[in-house]
Parts: sequence; structure tokens; C-alpha cells
Amino acid sequence: MFMQTPLERFYHWEKEAPEKIFLRQPVGGIWKTYTYRQAGQEIRKIAMAIHALDLVPGSKIALLSKNCAHWIMADLAIWMSGNITVPLYPTITAGTIRLILDHSESSAIFVGKLDDYESQKSGIPENVTKITFPFYGVEDALQWDNLLEQHNAYPGNFVPGLQDLATITYTSGTTGVPKGVMMTFESLSYSVSLAIDQIHEVVGIPKHPRLFSYLPLSHVAERMVIALFGLYEGGMISFAESLETFGANLSDTKPHLFFGVPRIWSKFQEKILEKMPQQKLDRLLKIPVIGMLVKNKIKKALGLSESIINLSGAAPIPPDLLLWFKRLGIEIREVYGMTENCALSHINLEKIKIGTVGKAWPGIETRISAEGEIQTRHLGTMLGYYKAPEATLEIFTEDGFLKTGDQGVVDHEGFLTITGRIKDLFKTDKGKYVAPAPIEMLLLKHTDLEQVCLVGMGIPQPIVLTVLSASGKTKSREIISEGITQLLKEVNQVLEHHERIEKAIIMSEAWTIENNLMTPTLKVKRNEVEKIHLPKYPNWYTRTGSVIWEADL
Repeated sequence: MFMQTPLERFYHWEKEAPEKIFLRQPVGGIWKTYTYRQAGQEIRKIAMAIHALDLVPGSKIALLSKNCAHWIMADLAIWMSGNITVPLYPTITAGTIRLILDHSESSAIFVGKLDDYESQKSGIPENVTKITFPFYGVEDALQWDNLLEQHNAYPGNFVPGLQDLATITYTSGTTGVPKGVMMTFESLSYSVSLAIDQIHEVVGIPKHPRLFSYLPLSHVAERMVIALFGLYEGGMISFAESLETFGANLSDTKPHLFFGVPRIWSKFQEKILEKMPQQKLDRLLKIPVIGMLVKNKIKKALGLSESIINLSGAAPIPPDLLLWFKRLGIEIREVYGMTENCALSHINLEKIKIGTVGKAWPGIETRISAEGEIQTRHLGTMLGYYKAPEATLEIFTEDGFLKTGDQGVVDHEGFLTITGRIKDLFKTDKGKYVAPAPIEMLLLKHTDLEQVCLVGMGIPQPIVLTVLSASGKTKSREIISEGITQLLKEVNQVLEHHERIEKAIIMSEAWTIENNLMTPTLKVKRNEVEKIHLPKYPNWYTRTGSVIWEADL
């Protein structure tokens, strides 16, 4: 495999396809486009502006913004100036911003598209230089457009070494304090190049593919699967202007590759069922010609009419949801990886086996430890955690395999099934251990449930905390209670006695990024949920009925 850094790939397209559109940003409902030539001019001038700050070479420069065209341009400008990027989740608090900026020793920060900059800006120390993107109204910073006027374009094609540190990505994590994952240019180049080669070989992606970026670019999966994939392939990357325009922006983009997380796919399902109830959909799909028309109409409505490969990752997705979309002609390939191995581990590629995360990518060494832990080793793996040698030592085996913290089993064909997180195991007061993840998957087949968290520490049997879906919220308590009671009966029939769910608690408030109960990639923060509700478990457990409404307590 011939590896090139992201900058080398950008220089290639800047020279070979200068008038191809690279980035598409909606502003006020109007698409603003940047060709590779136009983007190159801005990137090169911002690189010179960074040079003018007189930073020590290899300084850390942070990025705090929602996804937008200038995020990617700033990322490339930081690298072109010989420095290291530190991406921050756009929803984090001022306290976490300060923690990361201090820990990473960031000298400067790009500030862009944010929902609540006023509450976040106190987290940026005064000695950290602020540069802001256009369009988003941040005033207390060096202005991007002014810097473009003040500086000439960087004249050469600076190429960092493959072993140079490219980025420090702080984990969002469902537990603990964020850790800075150090990735070299080799890590990034190897991972994206391997993925591209395999996807081309098995699936086939058009030259200059269209992609849609909406999951946080500060997360390794979006950065690899969308930003770097698009850059390496000379693609066109489009963005969503807002949550309200998401559907229209996606439909307008018509991506060739779409990457979603389970919650996005369940939201798509809700959207479809709102307009066409399941019974009617089932009836129409059975009619040959009509069924095909319905499938095409749904794909078009979702913006996926031209999508060649659809992916789901970051969290387990219920097999029933995958089968539901398959009936519509939308095949979703579940993938598996983590920040520490550059999101590169397993994929359902050549063959799709629902319920698994696929086989290891070619060349990726994987194994299951004696304790059932998934372990991986390849060139895309991180150098280690920044300024955390003990944590780094702890996460690697003596022979260099990364300990993922996930449990799994591999079948006779080599397909991996994730069975849970080692740290998620809990013990009931009967002394029995329960792995929540597989049981949660069984519960999520119920379309009235959007979020579930199986708990049971300190009580005889597990209980499930759950948040209703949009469709569930439209139904009466009586109907919901009957449906969930029946669901518990069905699920309990296939569980061991110590795993059987005693009751369900309907939560009053959804778990969101804003209330710190979900990660930016829409995974439930189990430890935060537990922190709030653990003292209530005994009382809930002893109450009458299989379904308890938190609002009544």
C-alpha cells in the first residue's frame, strides 16, 4: 500500500482537479462552495497567518466548532504550518475546554460554528490566541477573512513525516476523564488508505464521491470515514446548516457513502413510519411494482437514493432495525473500531452478517483474550495517551496489542459479535454478573423505546431505565404499559434467570448531549445515568407493577 499524508492528497487534487468542488457549506439557506483551488488559497493564507504567530514548531492548535467547511480548511492549515491539531467537541462545557487546552498545552484555538459560545468562551485562557471562522458571529478573536487579506499564500508544499504527530484526539468516552489519543500521519494515512482500497475493490465508489458530514468531526470516525475519505478521493463534502435543515441538506447532497450511528437510523425509521404506518408499509411492499416504487420513494425522501454504501458504527445497532431497512432495499453495514485504533478494526463488507460487526479488515491482527476481550494490532493504532504513560502501558499488551475493553466472540467464518463492555458488567445483590449490552439490543427492537439502560447494582434482579421514542410519546400510558409488559415477558424467556428484567422505568427526561447523559456520538453515558439514579433502584424495585413512570414518583 502506497501511503500519502492528507496534505499530499490535498496538493494532488489542488493541482489535478482545481475546479472540482471540495467543500459545500449552506449559509442562510444558500450553498457556498469552495473548489480545491479556492480552498487551497484560503488554507495557504491561514497557514501563513499561523506562522506569523511565532509558535514553536509542533505546537498544539485546537479546533472548537460544529462541522463546517472551515473546520476542514483549518485542520489542513494547522498541518501545513507544521503544527498539531486538537479537535474539541462543539458541545463541551467551559470547564472541559479549559481542562483540554491546559492538558494539551494548546497555543491557539479556532472558534467557529457553535450553539452557545457565550457559555464556553470562559474556558479559553487569555494567553491562547483565538481565530474565528466567518459567518458565525464570534467577535473576540482574530477574524479569518481579515487574515486572508493580511497574508500571502504559503508558497510551497510542506509535507510532514509519516512518523510526525498529526493530532491529539480527546476521547468523549462513556466513563472517566477525557484522554488525549496521539495519532501520527502514518496512523491516519494507513487507516484511510486501507479502507479506501477495500471499499473500491468490493463495493466500488465513483471518482470524486459525494459525502455528507454531520456527526462531530472531532470524533475519529467522522474524521476518517467522511473528511479524510473525501479528501483522499478528491470528493465533495457537504454539511448541514442546522438540525431543522438536516433532511433538506442531506437530500440535496445525495451522498454516495453515508455514515450513521444507530440513533440516526432509528430516527429515519420514525420519520418513515410517521408518514406510512407499519401495517400499510407491509401491505405495499408485498405488491411487486408498487413495492419497488415505495422503496425508491423512501430512499429519495431520506436523501439516500444514490448511496452505494451505508454504514453504522460508534454503538451497537439492533439487528431488527437492520432487517427493517433491508426490506426497504437499504443495506446497512455495521462497522467497529475505536479512537485508539483509528476506527479501523472490523466491517461487514464483502458479506453482510446481521448481528455481527463483520470481519477484520485485511492486514489487521485481531484476537480474543482468555477473558473474552477483543484486541487489535495494526499501523493505524495510536502512539499512546498524551502525557499519560501509565494509562498507555495499561491499554497495551506486552506484545503490542490494543486492549479494546470490549468483549466479543468470533464465529467459524471469522465474523465478530460484540457481547458487551468489560466495564459495563454489573453485579446484582445475588452476586451474579450481568452483561447489559446484548439484553439492551433485545429491548430496542420495540419501536416505542428510543433509549435503554439496563441496571441492577444492589437489587436482586435487573431493571431497565428507558426513554420513549417520538412514536411512543404519542400513545397512552395504558398502551405503552401493555406493550412494554409484553416485551419484558418475551425478552425474559430467552434470558438466564439472573438476567431477567423485573421492571421498566419510563424516564421523564430524555438523555441528551446537553444534559451530559449522552456522548457526542449519541451513546448513553451509563456511568452518568447510574450516578443520578442508583440510590433510587431499591425503591423502584419494590414498587407494584412491571412498568413504573418516573413522573409519578
